[in-house]
Amino acid sequence: MKKRMIVMLIAVAVFIAAIGAIKVRQVRGAMAQGASFHPPPESVTTAVAKQEEWPSTVAAMGSVTAVQGVTVSADLPGIVEKINFESGKWVRKGDVLVKLDTSQEEAQLRAADSQRDLARLNLERMKGLKESGVISQSDYDRAAAEFTQGEARVGEIRATMERKTIRAPFSGVLGIRQVNLGQYLAGGDPIVPLQSLQPVYVNFSVPQEQMTRLQPGAAVQLTAEGGIRSTGTITAMDSVVNDATRNIQVQATFANQDHRLRPGMFVETQVILGASNTVITLPSSAISYAPYGDSVYIVEDMKGPDGKPYRGVRQQFVKLGGSRGDQVAVVSGVKPGAEVVTSGVFKLRPGAAVLVNNEIRPGNNPAPRPADS
Repeated sequence: MKKRMIVMLIAVAVFIAAIGAIKVRQVRGAMAQGASFHPPPESVTTAVAKQEEWPSTVAAMGSVTAVQGVTVSADLPGIVEKINFESGKWVRKGDVLVKLDTSQEEAQLRAADSQRDLARLNLERMKGLKESGVISQSDYDRAAAEFTQGEARVGEIRATMERKTIRAPFSGVLGIRQVNLGQYLAGGDPIVPLQSLQPVYVNFSVPQEQMTRLQPGAAVQLTAEGGIRSTGTITAMDSVVNDATRNIQVQATFANQDHRLRPGMFVETQVILGASNTVITLPSSAISYAPYGDSVYIVEDMKGPDGKPYRGVRQQFVKLGGSRGDQVAVVSGVKPGAEVVTSGVFKLRPGAAVLVNNEIRPGNNPAPRPADS
């Protein structure tokens, strides 16, 4: 019985050892196969780094404001009797926009006219009586004062009626009408926005360290959504630096002949400083942005672990400058003539094999059309 049990245990041990040897051989074979495996090359596009002279600029975000802009409102309370404008139309200074009901003032004016005329007649009679010595100087003075008060009352009522005729304070473009016929307006109620759009201001802020580089009269280039581009000049700089942001506000003036710039629009500005910088230009798609530093991948001839040559990529950290259209300026890190990956950057790692296919490339235009941007 014991011999049979020992024989069985020996057989089981031999079987397990044989299975283990087979598995070890399989694992070693798989590891050897994995070590010899090379992933297929990644398909990328490339561009040759070029050296260019870019004008020195200061970029900032800004907003458009009107040289003159108000919301026309009612000066006195009253009921809207007539509306003489259409929303969105251009008006001249002094054009009548709205007339309020003045029937009560007209009645008061007729009464005041009568009182003034009576005071005039009384003054003329008093003048004759004074010359005849019938009345005293004080009686004559009282009559003269009553006539003056009558004229002042007429002028006051006429001024009130004029204030109920609301006119455009300056030439410009109207906004959307906010009143209707027959509506009662209290003093200060809005009627319609009015903006002067030719020219317009663009306000933007720059860091205080760049303040000395900006001067009134410097050219400013503007871009906005919708393909809007314009050129203006710096006309004013604030006299104080914001103590919270350490920025200074700058104001530029743009002619805005086509009225495409509207108050409140968000725009990008670049102040042209005149001097030029030597930079390497690359498509913006070539840059791999990361918190620890921006980088690009440069295509070079490499050797694999087996000694065979292949086309691979090397990661190179770079320092970036400004941008222009589809291009970005590389200040340092890339030399002219280097072949840089421009698309497919996100799937690369240092040393990865690549296959260059430049049939379709990303945009690299310093001034792309709006349809291509």
